[in-house]
Formats: sequence, C-alpha cells, structure tokens
Amino acid sequence: MGILSRTSYIIRSKLNAILNRAEDPQETLDYSYEQLRDQLQDVKQGIADLTTQKKRLEIQKRRLEENVEKHNEQAREAVRQNRDDLARKALEKKKQKMNQIEGLEDQIAELQRQQDSLVEKKNTLQSRIEEFRTKKETMKARYEAAEASAKVSEAMTGAGDEFEDVGRAIERAEERTEEMEARSQALDELQETGAFEDALSDQDEIDRELEQLSTDSSVDAELETLKGEMGQGSSNGATTEAETETTETTADDGGNGGGSSSDGDGSDVDAADVDTEDVDVEAEIEQSEVEAELEELKEDEQ
Repeated sequence: MGILSRTSYIIRSKLNAILNRAEDPQETLDYSYEQLRDQLQDVKQGIADLTTQKKRLEIQKRRLEENVEKHNEQAREAVRQNRDDLARKALEKKKQKMNQIEGLEDQIAELQRQQDSLVEKKNTLQSRIEEFRTKKETMKARYEAAEASAKVSEAMTGAGDEFEDVGRAIERAEERTEEMEARSQALDELQETGAFEDALSDQDEIDRELEQLSTDSSVDAELETLKGEMGQGSSNGATTEAETETTETTADDGGNGGGSSSDGDGSDVDAADVDTEDVDVEAEIEQSEVEAELEELKEDEQ
C-alpha cells in the first residue's frame, strides 16, 4: 500500500469515526423513511406518466378507428357511384389505418403490462414502507428508552463525561480545602510557638515567656496561699483532738499504775498502738475538714 493510499484510507477511517459519533439513529431512521416515501412518490409518478401515454395511444386508436369507418363508407359510396378506383383508394387507406390500429393495440397492451407491473411494485413498496414506519417508531422508542436508561445509569454511577468533570471538580475542591486547613493549622501552630511575631503587638518572644513565667508564679503563689489556709485549719483541729487524746491516755496510764510497769515490752507496744490510732483519727478529721472547706469554696464560687 502506497503513501497516498494509506493517507486516503486513514482519512476515510477518521471521517467514518466522526460520522458514527455524530450520527443520530432517530434522525437516520426518519431520513430513510423519507427516502422510501420519495421512491414511492416516484413510482406513482411513473405510473401516472405511463397511464398518460397509454391514454394518448387509446385516443389515437379511436381516431384511426373512426377513419377506418369513414374509409369504409367512402368505398361503399364509390361502389354505388360505379367508381371502383375511388373505392379502391378508400379501401387502401382503410387497410393502412387498420394496420396502424394493430400497432397501437400492441403498444397499448405493452403499456398496460408495464402499468400493472408498476402498480404491483407500488403496492409492495407501500406495504414495505408501512412496515418500515412501524419498525422505525419501535426502534425510536427503544432508542429513547435506552438513552434515558443510560443517562440514569451515568447519573447514578457518575460514569458520564459531565459527571466525570463534576467528580474532578469535587476532588480539586477537596484537595484545596485540605490544603487550606493544613495551612491554617500550620499558622496556628507557628503562632502558638511564637515563631511568628504578632504585627499588632510590640512584645517579642522573650517578653511573652517572661509574662508567662510571671503568670505561672502568681498562680503558684495563690495556690500555696490556698493550701496554707486549708492546712492551718486542719492543723488546729488536729492539735485539739491530739491534746484530748493525750489527756485521756495519761489518765488511763495513771489508773493502771504498776501494771504497765510490770508488763515491760508489752506497755511499749500498747503505747505504739495508741499513737497509730491517734494518727488515723487525726487524718480522718483533717480529711473531713478539707472536704468541708472545699464545699464552702465551691458554694462561694457558685
């Protein structure tokens, strides 16, 4: 295959592909139907022309038949007038006209056969056109249903060209949004760490750190004060309870007298147990006072 042949083949294939994409089946069916109707109209026109020619021949035949009758009367009149020569001429013309009539009859018969054939073809073509029309409408309905179904499927699956563009637009919007969110978070992080100085403030990073230390110190001092106030109340209550317990313990020791002395190591163990119980009681008292103080603070805050 030469270069020109290949080029021509490629061009024809490209044009064919373009035409296939541009072709609308409904328009093609309608055009084919119109073409068939035009052909039917041509056939009808041909039948009409043929019939016209046949009618002209029939008219000419009738005129010849009239001339035959006229020549026949002329021959009879000439015989009556004893003019055999005129009678002979009349009969000769009659014979010519009859020969012409025979030729016209043959032509008329041929035209009649052609007319019958065209009429039959016309009827067949008309039937096929009606069948094609029914099939055309059916195909158009099927095509419209298939096209609608395809559009719905494309809308549901997002497989169409338009929905593909929409999907890409959504993806670009999501990427842009994620990029802006990441940038916002990065700027917030840099702002919190002090990497970016505030344009509306004259403080630098050192000033902000010193201010933060001052704030923390103030909070710690207030916390220590609060702890001291709560610890003082607890200490006074614990001291009072401890003195009461000591007095009771002394009275018990005086009443027991030598019993405690004679026990030796046993008296030491009893004293340790008493001290442990005192510590537990003091802890419970201190805890209850702390909780009461905490409840008062909560009420004051409310």
